[in-house]
Amino acid sequence: MASDPVSTLQKVQTQKGRVTILTGAGISAESGIPTFRGPEGYWTIGSREYHPQEMATFQMFREKPYEVWQWYLYRLGVCSQASPNAGHLALTDLEKQLQNRFTLITQNVDGLHLRAGSTLERTFQIHGNVSFMRCAKECSLSIFPIPGILHHKTKTDQLTDDVLNLLCCPNCGSMTRPHVLWFDETYNEEHFRYTSSLVTAEKTDLLIIVGTSGATNLPSRIAQIVFRQGKPIIDINIEKNPFSQLAEKSNSGGFIQESSASALPRLVRNLG
Repeated sequence: MASDPVSTLQKVQTQKGRVTILTGAGISAESGIPTFRGPEGYWTIGSREYHPQEMATFQMFREKPYEVWQWYLYRLGVCSQASPNAGHLALTDLEKQLQNRFTLITQNVDGLHLRAGSTLERTFQIHGNVSFMRCAKECSLSIFPIPGILHHKTKTDQLTDDVLNLLCCPNCGSMTRPHVLWFDETYNEEHFRYTSSLVTAEKTDLLIIVGTSGATNLPSRIAQIVFRQGKPIIDINIEKNPFSQLAEKSNSGGFIQESSASALPRLVRNLG
């Protein structure tokens, strides 16, 4: 555990430093959203059961677009039923205090940070947002909200013609795709704020990592950049992970083995 994470945060605040928050599935799990890498994520097509790492690929979308959309509408339904928790709300309070010295980088596609009140300007959704879609043929870079009538689909709901019509690109009429970063795709700036995230990391005076273990490339790069610059890293997680080890080695940083819904409100409250 960090010797005094509050004093670290207060010091950065006093010095008008920049604070970056990096969040993962752990913060949303406390809102009841499964990671979809467990049993909840498996998807049956015919007689075969597919893993999330197979469903969440552009290759699968090319081969079975309707099945992929059905799975994502089910995921959207789960996310739509969830509500932001105390951890999400604490981060909105921290953004209000720090203003332009605050950046939130999230791997979560559930949109709970924005629903909690975090601003789109300072929230980098580096894996996209399941509530949005974009043209599968890339007729433009535009993203479109998925119609609200589709936000409550269950596993057994089929894709009717009416549903498919709502999943057409408003510009060219082609089928859309979920606005998410798939396993066989790469980060870019246009949709996933790749360059902006790296630039933010270079300017970060304190990195707070919440509910993620660093299994993907960009979050790991962000943490390594901050660490190499000698800046403090505070990791909040219910179990030890590669990020907690890095945080304990960082200057004035440390590991808080606690739920984010408990730790984040306390940190922000003490700062205020």
